[in-house]
Amino acid sequence: MDEVRIPAFAKINVRLDVLGKRPDGFHELRTIFQTISLHDELVMRRTRGPGIALRVEGNAALSVEPVEKNLVYRAVDLLRHELRVRGGVEISLRKKIPAGRGLGGGSSDAAAALLGYLRLSGKKLEAARWMELAASLGADVPFFLHGGRALGVSKGDEIYPLPDAGKQYLLVVSPCDIHVSTPDAYKWLNTQPLYRKEVRGILRAAAGRKALTNAAEASRIWRFCALCCSVQGTGPLSNFANDFEGPVFLRHPRLKQIKRVLLQNGAAEASLAGSGSAVFGVFPSPATARRAAVRFPHDQTFVCETISRDRYIRAVSGARVR
Repeated sequence: MDEVRIPAFAKINVRLDVLGKRPDGFHELRTIFQTISLHDELVMRRTRGPGIALRVEGNAALSVEPVEKNLVYRAVDLLRHELRVRGGVEISLRKKIPAGRGLGGGSSDAAAALLGYLRLSGKKLEAARWMELAASLGADVPFFLHGGRALGVSKGDEIYPLPDAGKQYLLVVSPCDIHVSTPDAYKWLNTQPLYRKEVRGILRAAAGRKALTNAAEASRIWRFCALCCSVQGTGPLSNFANDFEGPVFLRHPRLKQIKRVLLQNGAAEASLAGSGSAVFGVFPSPATARRAAVRFPHDQTFVCETISRDRYIRAVSGARVR
C-alpha cells in the first residue's frame, strides 16, 4: 500500500487520582481514560526519497516548530529504526484537538503514527515491544493503542482495559486564553513523597497490622475500585473526580466558572480534562450540548461523544489505505 489515513482520537479522564511523588521523580497515578470522538487525522504516504517529511495543518504554533520535536515525527522515526525501514514517508497531520488542553492530542497523534506506519510498512511487531515503544514516547501513548475505557496506573502508562460504558454526549470547552503547563500543574499539587508512608501502610494493612491510611483515603480507594468494576462505566455521576481541579482552579478561576456554567446549562456532571485547561460536561443529548455551547462564544467548543473500544479499534484498524 502507498497511503494510509488514520484518525487520532482525544481522551478525557473520568477519574484522575495523584497518589504521590515517587523516588524516580514521577508521580504515581490512578486514572480512568475514555476516548471521545473529537479527533485529528494523519495521512501517510510512501516516498522514494529517504527520511520523514511532516506537515502540520490546523495549528499555527505546531506548524512552525522544528518537526523533530513533534511526537508524530518521533514515533515514526522510532519505528523506522526498530523495523529497519529505509524508504521515506510523507506525513500530513490535520489538527482539530486543541494542544495543551489535557485532551491527549499529542499522545494520540503519536499512537496513530505508530499504528499507521506499521500498517504502511506491511511489517509486524510483537505487542509487548509495541507498548514499550509507545511508553517511551509519553505516559498516555500506550492507552491510545487500544482506546475505549481503561485503567491507567503507575505513571498512567500501565494500561488495563475496563468494560465499555454506554455512549455519553459531551461538550468540551477549550478556553481561548488559558494554557496549563502539565509540569506546572504537578508542582501546584504539592504532593508528598509516596513511598515513605503510603506503601508502608499498604504493606502493613496487607499483613494484618494497623493501616496508616485514614478512613477518608480508604473510602476514596474503594470508590475508585467500584468505578473500575462498574459495567455502567461512568456509574454514579458523583464518581467523576480530578485531583488537578483544586490547584488549577485556584490559579485559573475562569475554569471553575466554565464548569459551573456547564452544570447550570444541563450538564449532569462536569470536570477538568487531564491537567487542563479544557473543561468538559456530560449531557443527555447532543442537542442540549449544542445549546450549552452558545454560552461560550469566545472559546472553542466541541460537541462529541464517547468512543467504545470496539468502535475505536474498528476506526484505527480500518484506516483507509490505497
